Formats: sequence, C-alpha cells, structure tokens
Amino acid sequence: MQVGEILISQGHLTEHQLELARQAQADGKRLDQVLVEMGFVQEDDALRALAQELDIPYDDLADVEVEPSLIEAFPAKLIYRASLFPLNRRNGTLTVATSDPFDLYTLDEAAAATGLSVEPVLSSRENISRLVKRHLGLGGETIDELVAQREDDIEVISELSDEVGELAEMAQEASVIRLVNEILLEAVEQRASDVHLEPQERGLRIRYRVDGLLHSQPAPPEINRFQAAILSRLKIMARLNIAEKRLPQDGRIKLRVAGRDIDVRVSVIPMLYGEGVVLRILDKGRMVFNLKNIGMDDATYAVFEDLIGNPHGILLVTGPTGSGKTTTLYSALNEIKSDTTKIITVEDPIEYHLDGINQIQVHTRIGLTFAAGLRSILRHDPDVILIGEIRDHETAESAIQSSLTGHLVFSTLHTNDAPGAFTRLVDMGVEPYLAASTVEGVMAQRLVRTICRSCKVSYRPDERDLPEDFPREGVDRLERGEGCRACQGSGYHGRLGIFELLRTTDAIRDLTIGRASSSAIRAQAASEGMLSLREDGWRKVREGITTVEEVLRVSKGSV
Repeated sequence: MQVGEILISQGHLTEHQLELARQAQADGKRLDQVLVEMGFVQEDDALRALAQELDIPYDDLADVEVEPSLIEAFPAKLIYRASLFPLNRRNGTLTVATSDPFDLYTLDEAAAATGLSVEPVLSSRENISRLVKRHLGLGGETIDELVAQREDDIEVISELSDEVGELAEMAQEASVIRLVNEILLEAVEQRASDVHLEPQERGLRIRYRVDGLLHSQPAPPEINRFQAAILSRLKIMARLNIAEKRLPQDGRIKLRVAGRDIDVRVSVIPMLYGEGVVLRILDKGRMVFNLKNIGMDDATYAVFEDLIGNPHGILLVTGPTGSGKTTTLYSALNEIKSDTTKIITVEDPIEYHLDGINQIQVHTRIGLTFAAGLRSILRHDPDVILIGEIRDHETAESAIQSSLTGHLVFSTLHTNDAPGAFTRLVDMGVEPYLAASTVEGVMAQRLVRTICRSCKVSYRPDERDLPEDFPREGVDRLERGEGCRACQGSGYHGRLGIFELLRTTDAIRDLTIGRASSSAIRAQAASEGMLSLREDGWRKVREGITTVEEVLRVSKGSV
C-alpha cells in the first residue's frame, strides 16, 4: 500500500485530493511532500504513513532524552543543515531522527563520520527542531555559521579602527540578524511577555517570562562571542545609540510575525558585566480586551459592569506590576466606548493602541506628566478619562477634581488589596472626605496560571497539603497539570485573574472620613459580601481552573 492509499484509509485524505496532488507532482518530487505543501495533510500524518510504507519506526520525540556525549561526537553540520539528530547508540548501531529517509547520502555521511551503522527513525522537521533547541539551545545553526564567518573575516574586522563602525558592521551581518530574529520568534512562539538578555561573568544568559515566571533558555556557549553584536543589532532595530554604553536607553521595535503586528519595548541598562536588555513583547494579535474573558465570575462582573456605567466618579484597579491592571482597564474602556462617548487616556507608556479611544503618551522630560496631561484633557471635553497611574498628590488631586466636575475616571494604584486604596490616597495628602465622596469602587487583582487542558488530571488532595483557610467542604478531588509538550512540561498554559472588588457604600465612606485603618474597611466590606483575593482564588481552584500552589504564590493568607 502506497502513502496516498494509507492516508486515505486513515481518514487524512480524500481520493480527489490525492488525484490533485498527483497532477501537481513534479519529476522527482515525493508525493508525501506535495500533499503537505498543498495543505491536504499535516507533515506528521504524511511521515507516519511513509514510515508504515517503508517499515521504518516513527517517533514524535516528545519523551526522548539524548546523552550529551552522543551529541558532542556527532557532526554539528549534519544536525543543523540536514536535520539529522542522534538518539541512541547500541551494539555498534546509531539511531538517528530524520524527516527524509530517502536522503541516503546524509545517512552515509553520518555512518562514515561516526564509524557506526546508522538506522533512521522518522519524525517531522518541527519535532527534530524542538529536540535540537532543547539540547543545543537557541540559534545553534546561526552560531555555527557565525563562528565560521568570524574565523574567516577576523582580520577585516580588526582593521576597523572606529568602534562604532565595527559594532554597526557586526550587527548588520546576515547571521547576526537571523540570530536576533530567532530569539524574538522563539519568544513569540512560547507566548513570552518578556525576554531577558543578562550579561553574567561566564557569558550571556537568555530567559523568557512565560505566564509570569522566568524560564532559562539553553544556548550554545559560543553565543557569548557575539554578545556585543546581538546587543548592537537590537539597538539598531530600536533606533538607539549603539556607541552609548554608560547610560540607560529605552526604545521600541515594530515587528510583523505570521501576519500579526507585534510591538517590542526595549530597555537597556549598563550592568557589571555589560549591558542588560529586557524586551517587553506586546502581541497585538493575541490580545482580546473583553471583560468576560479575564476571569471574573458572574457576580463580580455584574457589580463591575454597573460601576463602569457610572456617569462620574473614580474607579481604581490595584495590584503589583504585571498583575493585569492595564488589561482590565482597557477591557472596561472597550465595554463602554461608543460614538456618543469621548474617552481620553494618559499613559506611560501606551502599551496597546485602541480604536475609538484617544491616547496620550506621557513625556516627563518635557513636562507632560500625568497631572499636566490631565489638566489639558479637561479642555478637550471628555466623558471618560483613564490615568495610567496615580503616583503622587498632584495626580490624585487632579483625578478627584476631574470626577467632581462630572467625569468618570479610571486609574491604577499600587496597593496590596482593595481596602488599602483609601488609606493610600489619604497618605498621598488627599482629604479623606474627598476620597470618600469620589471613589466609587476599587478592584484589586492578581494573575494566576491556569491548568493546561492537554494534561489536566484530577487527584485526591492530602489534607496536610491544603492551607488552613482552604474551604474543604464538598471537596473530594482537585485538578492539576501533569506536564506535556503543549505546556512545555509546566502543567500550566495561560493566565486568568483573581479579583477582589470593593464597592464604596455609605458605611465605607464613613470609615474613610474617620481615617479608619484598611483592616477596618476590609472587615466592613467583607460583612457586605466582598470576596477577598484569596477566596476568589480558592473558588477557581475548586472549579479546576488553577491550583492551590498558584493561589499561594500570588496571595497572602491575611488577604
């Protein structure tokens, strides 16, 4: 049975598609490759069928672990240029992964180089590439080419006397460009929010922040030789001064990846062993600003929706950096924007551009602060105002005056919980009666990682592992992720918010005017039905959305 018939029998292909592929098949072109190119079948399915026809094993390489000594003894050029990867060695036979069993020349070359008999195992190029990155790190092929180029061209580079010229020339080499692109592309594919390039005593360390946690990325040690070229390339892309190495610099890169627009904020800071770089990746194509998608339960959503519909007043969202405050506020603005409402924002920086909303970028150096921007905004006849952050007394006073003159004001504040927002404003110098009369509600939030759907399993929790405040009633089993390829072994994929929404009632206004402590305000809000961050987290654990460990990671027992 041939590949086409095997795919038809397995339900991956129709007779009509097979006939179209045969008509398009050029001389010497394999049928399985044509089917993949025409989009009729996936490469994995085509290779499985080919493996069945040729009686060659197929492996998706998901659980393969390879001895480092085996990789070191294998020719690097066969790994990078022929997608051949050694898997194991037994009794004088070397098993290698390949996506092309008909490339006999490469298989013979591997046998000659190692002195072993070679047996192929079929797998897709994507699977082999994933295995290469896991064992050899990012950009191995490009590094291999760069080493060769530097060995050939080192005299030419050394003849350049101008440091700026040398850096610029290194940064514009095709292989350096491809290496930097690969670092960025890999970050986008892994859904990373940040890329950290950290100069250490022993070389460059690359880490990606995925779902809020940093993960080190393997990279070949030779990458350290090109640290300056990588940094210069990023500076050129962000339109920064490549010769300036003593002062911090900030820039921005705009990319298009697979048809999606991606903004990259670049921050460069001089450190002990060189300049450290953090790239904040803003994937516009992946962001959907919708209140119903960020994790609020129905009761919290109903109250929050009512608050954002107020004609005036202040609504605050609180939490540490990276807790999703901006996403919540953008989602709220999207919910209320209309042709009859004028919305203006003052932000530092503008993270995402929103259609139908007027956004202003703060420029502190030229005097355009939050407070100054807010004063100018009021002359533009807005209905709704968003202030990126209330940082000082002047901004807080301007926000309060805006709300008193009939505007709805959204902003963020750095406090640990919702009740603490009132005491924070009073500490900034705001009169308690003004804070009490203008703040309509405060939302505190954190982000927790959600359990990966591909490897989610239920388990019976041990009582000793559950915190004292965990509601045990009716809990027989909980869920967690075992770790799989989809979540890169973490057991988590994606994030959702846990929320604490305080609505300002008359009782809470009285406590604020009386300069009550945040604990007194919390007790009153709890008596009126406010769920704490911790309680909302436990609810999501019981619903199988996240885990006990995640809630413990982002919240305190007293909160």
